[in-house]
Amino acid sequence: MDRTAVILFLGVGSILAFASILGAMLKRRASSDGARATVENLNQRVKAWWVMVAIFGLAFAFGQTVTLILFALTSFYCLREFVTLTPTRPADHRSIAAAFYLFIPLQYYLVGIDWLSLFSITIPVYAFLILPVLSVLAGETENFLQRTAKIQWGLMLTVYCISHAPALLMLDIPGFEGRNFLLLFFLIAVVQLSDVLQYVFGKLFGRRKVAPSVSPSKTWEGLVGGALSATAIGAALFWITPFAPWQAALLAFAIVLAGFCGGLVLSAIKRSLGAKDWGTMIEGHGGALDRMDSVTYAAPIFFHLVNYYFAL
Repeated sequence: MDRTAVILFLGVGSILAFASILGAMLKRRASSDGARATVENLNQRVKAWWVMVAIFGLAFAFGQTVTLILFALTSFYCLREFVTLTPTRPADHRSIAAAFYLFIPLQYYLVGIDWLSLFSITIPVYAFLILPVLSVLAGETENFLQRTAKIQWGLMLTVYCISHAPALLMLDIPGFEGRNFLLLFFLIAVVQLSDVLQYVFGKLFGRRKVAPSVSPSKTWEGLVGGALSATAIGAALFWITPFAPWQAALLAFAIVLAGFCGGLVLSAIKRSLGAKDWGTMIEGHGGALDRMDSVTYAAPIFFHLVNYYFAL
């Protein structure tokens, strides 16, 4: 882990320490039930950030292999949450087993050996074709299309899309050799800060709902305020990237919009399944997929923009 990464983690740690102290003070002063609920939600977000920063700090410190294992485990838990909420039948067990024990390790292995062409098509092409075959061999045709589509959707979102985050480590960017971890830091920082800032601006100024029946907490005021703030932070982080300030701003804006769409789509899926959260892994914030919903859309968009415009 280079000096820049150390400085970044120390800076984030200092901000989180300040946020923890501020949260404790606000908790004592909150008088109404609404204020206490808001402060408690913010404090839980800060605690979740502490956990994420600690995990990513460990990954950055020990290198690419640990990072790949971390994201593979994240995909495993996210897919497990998706499948748990999605009705399946015994006839689907072969395809579900293949998704977990064949395509997750294969996808991250392809990232690890830098086989970009096969990494890009393994799940969208081969898994898409193989999984229905494994299910149909059981001879169960009831709701076959719906059952197959759910497994394919789960694999695409939780494995294929999320794997684009660590895939940033394999891009060959002239003049940026050995520093690709900072691209991953940039992606995760902008995505997570955007989520937090949208929540804060929504609580302070939110009036008009974006999609009330899908996600009541998302407002246009929160989206605009959070998007502009996160874009400004992304532009300010240009110095850790191979981008010019205006390029970092545009890429951060693309991350924010993609992340917002990801969160909205995953919320719609949860609502259609009658669930509030994907799981209970993170206290007060549901499961792993509740934390990675924005990343499912943001990671592939960011990866392909960087790959197209900056990589060899």
